[in-house]
Amino acid sequence: MRVHLVDGTYELFRQHFGSASRHGNSHPMAAAAGVVTSTLALVADGATHVAIASDHTIESFRNDLYAGYKDGADMDPAILDQIPVMEEALSAAGFTVWPMVTHEADDALAAAAAIAAADDRVEQVLIVTADKDLGQCVIGERVVQFDRRKREIVDEAGVIAKFGVGPASIPDYLGLVGDTADGFPGLPGWGAKSAALVLGRYGHLEQIPAAPGQWDVPGLRGAAKLAATLQERFDDAVLFRRIATVDPTVDVGTVDDWKWDGPTAAFAEICERIGAPGLVDHANDLA
Repeated sequence: MRVHLVDGTYELFRQHFGSASRHGNSHPMAAAAGVVTSTLALVADGATHVAIASDHTIESFRNDLYAGYKDGADMDPAILDQIPVMEEALSAAGFTVWPMVTHEADDALAAAAAIAAADDRVEQVLIVTADKDLGQCVIGERVVQFDRRKREIVDEAGVIAKFGVGPASIPDYLGLVGDTADGFPGLPGWGAKSAALVLGRYGHLEQIPAAPGQWDVPGLRGAAKLAATLQERFDDAVLFRRIATVDPTVDVGTVDDWKWDGPTAAFAEICERIGAPGLVDHANDLA
């Protein structure tokens, strides 16, 4: 079997700024309906074990670690209003849903990916999101990311090709370059190229030599300045790495819990509410 682990929040954004935004007269819950439709499409393509994680509350324990971390203040209310509706609709459709409150969707996906990867019955784990944070969960060709917009599978070689570092170094990489989408800046002067070159050589923050004269990084420019910044702001880099590191301790059950067996009796009513009554027959046909 193959296991599909879907980033519901990412999918909701994708639907909201995709097909839903292109139709000015669309239903207010069109993006939520789009997520249900796209998730059923996975089943139509052969998926059997599907689970969806969502950010039920935008804030998480990471907001306690760093004041500037994303808090949803700038989010479109049209998206925020649809998060619980999406969760309810997906659950009524018969899918396993993890609405995250103290943690984030990424944490649930990481926990599920680890559980699925350890199950000998699972041939491949597909984390359905383009979010770079989840690159740290990729393992060879066994645990991969699936970018549905590009129809692209990103395995371990793909992570290295994209970022210049392996999955294990992705949190360190983000600790240096930051992540504007999540609200933390990284270190001044450190960009994608310098971080990739240095971490491609040393792997993790603690393994980078303190003195730039000890660095053996061909092609790197400005080593002295980068080294000085890292030493001055090392604690910040470690903090940002901590923020970027997924927490796989979330309780997500077992692979058997994620098997899709068809919609529940509540599905018809919520399909009416989200303006997609046709999904009922579609889901029943798939079941």
